[in-house]
Amino acid sequence: MKRACRIDVDQLAVRCKPDEFPFETTAEIHNWEEGIIGQERAVRAMDFGLNVHNESYHLFLAGPSGTGKTTYAIRKANEIAKTKQVPPDWVFVYNFQSPDHPVALSFPAGKGSDFAKDVEEVMHDIEEEIEKVLTGRPFERKKVEMAQQHDEDMKRKWKELEETAYQQHFTIERTKQGVMAIPLDEKNNPHSDDSFAELPETKRRDIMKKSKQLTRDVNEVLRQQQSTKRTLRKQLRKAEEQMVHHAIHGFISVVKEDYNHYPEVLTYFNELEQDVIHHWKQFVPKKESEEDELSNLLHENPRDDKRRYRVNVFIDHGETTGAPVIHENHPSYANLFGQVDYKTTFGSMVTDFSMMKPGTLQRANGGYIILHAAELLTHPYSWKVLKQVLKSGMIRMENPYDDAGIFTKSVIKPEPIPLQVKIILIGTPHLYQMLFHADGDFKKLFKVKVDFDTHMERSHEHQLQYAAFVASFCKKEKLRHLTKGALAKVVDYSTRLVSDKRKLSTRFHEVTEILIEANYWAEKNNHPFIREEQVSHALKERFHRSDKVEQRLYESIEDGTIMISTEGKATGQINALVVLSTGDYSFGHPTRVTARTFVGRKGIVNIDRESLLTGAIHTKGLHILSGYLQAEFAQDYPLPLAASITFEQSYNMVDGDSASSTELYALLSSLGQVPIHQEIAATGSVNQFGDIQPIGGVNEKIEGFFYVCRQRGLTGRQGVIIPVQNVKNLMLRNEVLEAVTSGQFHVWAVSTIKEGIEILTGIKAGVANEEGLYPEDTVYGKAQTRILKMIRSQRHLLENKE
Repeated sequence: MKRACRIDVDQLAVRCKPDEFPFETTAEIHNWEEGIIGQERAVRAMDFGLNVHNESYHLFLAGPSGTGKTTYAIRKANEIAKTKQVPPDWVFVYNFQSPDHPVALSFPAGKGSDFAKDVEEVMHDIEEEIEKVLTGRPFERKKVEMAQQHDEDMKRKWKELEETAYQQHFTIERTKQGVMAIPLDEKNNPHSDDSFAELPETKRRDIMKKSKQLTRDVNEVLRQQQSTKRTLRKQLRKAEEQMVHHAIHGFISVVKEDYNHYPEVLTYFNELEQDVIHHWKQFVPKKESEEDELSNLLHENPRDDKRRYRVNVFIDHGETTGAPVIHENHPSYANLFGQVDYKTTFGSMVTDFSMMKPGTLQRANGGYIILHAAELLTHPYSWKVLKQVLKSGMIRMENPYDDAGIFTKSVIKPEPIPLQVKIILIGTPHLYQMLFHADGDFKKLFKVKVDFDTHMERSHEHQLQYAAFVASFCKKEKLRHLTKGALAKVVDYSTRLVSDKRKLSTRFHEVTEILIEANYWAEKNNHPFIREEQVSHALKERFHRSDKVEQRLYESIEDGTIMISTEGKATGQINALVVLSTGDYSFGHPTRVTARTFVGRKGIVNIDRESLLTGAIHTKGLHILSGYLQAEFAQDYPLPLAASITFEQSYNMVDGDSASSTELYALLSSLGQVPIHQEIAATGSVNQFGDIQPIGGVNEKIEGFFYVCRQRGLTGRQGVIIPVQNVKNLMLRNEVLEAVTSGQFHVWAVSTIKEGIEILTGIKAGVANEEGLYPEDTVYGKAQTRILKMIRSQRHLLENKE
């Protein structure tokens, strides 16, 4: 069986031959078209997602890190964007009807800035013209004439009133108490209280009657004076406004002609013209008092602020070619949706439409936005609002604290802008599944899944593409180019990363890291090219930086702290293989599994499980091997078996079923009292029919046991048993291949438990006859004999009790 299951050395790894490349160095590669290698499914999905014109067909790029998702997304989006139309500009202007709601205006690309310049120029012309017209002598003379006419009218009326009063022996006097009609005596002197009291009663009544009438006449003149003054103000204001209208209308009309096809712009200019007419005084220079200056600083009356005539060029695509593409690394609310800045003036927070700043959504409107899903989900409010925006198709700049009630309302609420954008989310498959099942809006909005694979076929074509990628990376990063021998080494390392001889890794960042490190060693050795030995040295140094835990463990095995046998035989004891990971580095090492069997009804007791040191998958594997033993040896009678099994010197959590076959070997050895060769380690899971199933980390596991054996001295009898399905995953290091070639180490591939137990014990497993009995000189026969002995022993005990 050992010979039949032994794997030939050419099956333990595949090596790329340098002669497979039609060049000597990667510097000779010039026809590389930048693209993504080995992701045909993802490429097709990406092309569809970027070109389908539907609001809900946004993309989610799913795949592990290092597969080039972000780089590809940026490159592909830019490639498509170049063929698209440049989106329009957006500007915000003052809303003269509702100042808290700035108006959004759209223009063709580059016209937004022109509009802002036009408004700035026309306002400059208006200001100069108003100052010239309304502070000129003609207008001042007209105002003086109107005021003089008013004064003359009032003087005439007062004179008429005074003459009427005099004829009736009264005089009109202005006192602190107001204008009064005072009676005169016969000498035309004002009556005193005493002289008035001496008059006859009839005379006094007549004077009082006339006084009341004159008082009414005085009040009427006063009323006419006030009315005339108000009329004068109206006339002056109307004259001023007419003068302003005549002064500025020409400027407004000229600029409006350039925007005849923009009804909203024409409305804006009409409202601007009326606002300037009503507030023309702010354009006339005047000396302000301290109170006026303070009022302006505090913005107590924002309508007197000429900033409302400015234009906020919110989005300017004047220099843009094609549709915009933005990769947003920090998707906070402000970065995504824009913000309104504030400034503090004398303790007050003030703002206006000119302090509005766009976010990524506004800047990428009409194009593409690339976001990392994990980063976006760290900003829950951003994710919530993004979904709302995508569903509504409108971007609103709102105060993010409105819903929380921290502030009662935003200072300004700009008019929303229509949104047409393609969102590209990048994340892991796990994150995609989580969002798909937990977020109902996600599946409605992100209907295109771009699924990136971690590996591709190891074909000659893909190897050439790999070479082109390496050449392109070296050129871009200004690294030394590789010889074809070094390139072959890199290709083999790529295959090792996926642990499959038939595949190449598409996690390019791990490959590029080796290129950078190999370049360092080539530079240090003054080599013009990266050679094979520099790649090997880079890998060796990379492993050495991270293998401290591995080396400490091997030291513990060597000095006997961790008990591992690599020679001799032992019953119920076997070397299992496990893989440990320190995050950036994984390695395999042997661990002892022991089993004890005895008469009882408790079944198999896993000491690690009882100690809460196993996971659910390991527990499942234990139940499977229990089912196998029951079906194999207890078809006609209950199995009176009690057993304990454990990973010796294991104090950490154990999970996975890759040791279930190893545990079964130990149980069979203990049941049949058949010793196991300790120079052989085993791995593999098992099903209820005794078939060996594949496991992960096969290369690390083989190498881990190999290093322990080499440390103690290779004997030629040592080796590892693996599932036959894992042969395709073998990509062992050269030192293992050399040991196997020289016959110092072996690797066996088995498909059943019986094949494995024969290699481990050197004894036939046995084949049951028609009655279900195994030959006594086989492993299964010895186990069956002991089980039958247990049954008889149990029956004898029961009979004695009766």
